[in-house]
Amino acid sequence: MDYRKKCRQVANSYYNLGLEKAKIRDLTGAADCLKRSLHFNKAHTDARNLLGLIYYEIGETADALVQWVISMNIQPEKNRADRYLDELQRKPGRLETASQNVKKYNQALWHAQTGSDDLAVLQLTRVVEINPNFLKAHLLLALLYMAHSDYTKAGKSLFRVLQIDKNNPKALWYMSIVKANTGRAEIEKKKLKNAFSHRQMQDDDIIIPPTYKENTGWQTIINILVGLCLGTAVIFFLIMPASTKAINIEHNKEMQVYLEQINSKNLEITKMESTVEEYKKLKDDAEAALQTVMNDNGGILNQYQTLIGILQAYKTDDFTTAVKLYADLDPSVITDASVQAVIGEIKADMDANGYQELQKLGEQSAAAGRQTEALDYYHKSLVIHPDNPQVIFNMAVIYKAMGDMENANQLFGQVIMNYSNSDLAEQAKTERGY
Repeated sequence: MDYRKKCRQVANSYYNLGLEKAKIRDLTGAADCLKRSLHFNKAHTDARNLLGLIYYEIGETADALVQWVISMNIQPEKNRADRYLDELQRKPGRLETASQNVKKYNQALWHAQTGSDDLAVLQLTRVVEINPNFLKAHLLLALLYMAHSDYTKAGKSLFRVLQIDKNNPKALWYMSIVKANTGRAEIEKKKLKNAFSHRQMQDDDIIIPPTYKENTGWQTIINILVGLCLGTAVIFFLIMPASTKAINIEHNKEMQVYLEQINSKNLEITKMESTVEEYKKLKDDAEAALQTVMNDNGGILNQYQTLIGILQAYKTDDFTTAVKLYADLDPSVITDASVQAVIGEIKADMDANGYQELQKLGEQSAAAGRQTEALDYYHKSLVIHPDNPQVIFNMAVIYKAMGDMENANQLFGQVIMNYSNSDLAEQAKTERGY
């Protein structure tokens, strides 16, 4: 068996394991298995599609888009990712809602770091109302509730997380703290102990009946007096000292409980301080990512949407639309190696044919009198292929017709200086008045 076949078999095994985990809502375990599957076989589109669905399920829309776009590049035909991307395109409001939710989450994180816990809780409550599956928001909300000892509300948020992802490690850790502080852990422990401590009677067990002895009247009176004396002696010599001792023991136990609670609180404070530092780092990273992803038209999500539009245009043989979209694409924002490979293939086609299509559209717009639109097409054509004297000359003519002689003379000058041996250079001199 060769190395590639072994890798494919291992990848399939991890994919099947991830699928089983996803079916029982162990999303953390499923995502880990699918990542391992892709480690052995990066072209496993089923694993990528399922990983994207898991990311989408827990509110990580951007990560889901990355996996689906890569999957479409690997397998353009008969790919479920095509349907997922179509769903997002048909309802663009979903992406906008996801973007706003991420922004609100980061604002809540900032409020929590600056001590404005009430504002953070209010913001996070709105986030989980809009997207009840946003696990990061639920976890931060539970942590804030725990910091204010509101363990009941924290437990509700954590219960929602564990409904979505039953083995989420942070949720399980936080839930153990909540149970310890609400007494739920002790109740569950007692229930478990009682479940295994009961023994049913067996067939050969014998119940020994109490003995019976017939007593006379005097014997009854004597027995009563003796019982009273013994009872009094037991009270003074056994019960009272035992009661005093029991009270002291109970008091010591209460003191021990209070000391344990104080120690537990101190440990929680230490853990929460560590968690706060962790979330502070996450906040800084998220703000940097958010700046790139959400704040401007060149953000990652917008660039992925533009790339998806180009791929869809290629799929329908609409080369004109593909060229228009490519002119607005900023490949430097997208850093994923697999997606960069797709962009490289598109760029090669555009360098060969795209700029000519934009030049043609510019000439059509100029002929129809739409000068501003023609200039836009010419600019986009030069972005793809700057060395095109005809387009530069056409732009200069339009600027001259619009009365913008400064731009017109500058462009005529470029043609004269850079393409002095061409016919266009002579025409440019004539247009400029040489």
